[in-house]
Amino acid sequence: MATLSAKARAALPDRAFAYVDSKGRRRLPIHDESHVRNALARFNQVAYESEEARERAFQKLLKAAIGHGIAPVGFVAARMREAREASRPDLPSGQVTLMLTDLEGSTGLVRRLGDGYPPLLERLNDLMREQVAHHDGYEVDDRADEFFAVFPTAAGGVQAAVAIQRAVAAAIWPAAVRVRIGLHSGSPARTDTGYVGIAVNTAARVCFAGHGGQILVTEAVREELAAPPSPRIRLVAMGSHLFHGLAEQIAVYQVRASGLDAEFPPLRAGSPGS
Repeated sequence: MATLSAKARAALPDRAFAYVDSKGRRRLPIHDESHVRNALARFNQVAYESEEARERAFQKLLKAAIGHGIAPVGFVAARMREAREASRPDLPSGQVTLMLTDLEGSTGLVRRLGDGYPPLLERLNDLMREQVAHHDGYEVDDRADEFFAVFPTAAGGVQAAVAIQRAVAAAIWPAAVRVRIGLHSGSPARTDTGYVGIAVNTAARVCFAGHGGQILVTEAVREELAAPPSPRIRLVAMGSHLFHGLAEQIAVYQVRASGLDAEFPPLRAGSPGS
């Protein structure tokens, strides 16, 4: 990006800036493509006078980006995430069931689809978001090709996972889409942005051990369930496994239900216990 001198900056009209505060101070020049790209990167570094002023600057910058042929996918996705976090209810605390999902083969999908990958990922996240809400769950976060949700009950988490796999399988995609899902029940610590603790790490390890189309749950989830949430849903023992970073072996079960694949290769991580 070419350096904008004080003289050149002063010669620009107010409309050439995404944000002008009430005292006339001008921020985020958007008069050419390179400065628009810079403004997209620096948008969250500016101190806005109000949320309304921030929203006006966002809309002006978005319009400028489109005008210069820039597709600000990450910028818009981050703004949508902020809006969801601001409007979502408080996350549950205490004993909960955590669900982690991961898109299998995401690197290959990026190479194959190029600019078509972000819309696919957003559509996938919307699909999962819908099923999580339908089963009384809460979205915690979505980052890259991972999705994190929490449920007050294990039954809700398992039913949502089954519904997600069925919905993914039924949808028409521009390339093969396969999602692995892991669930674990525990009492993670609440933070301003979500959850932390060994329960979160356990759910993540179990998720990443699986394969696309597969749902894995821990012994803790099975105990919380007491009985399968539906006569058409059952748990199949997969043995005990020692996962990286966890001190003890974890008993793992695969969720089987109508409409889901039943046969998968061995788990991707961990060593079966004796």
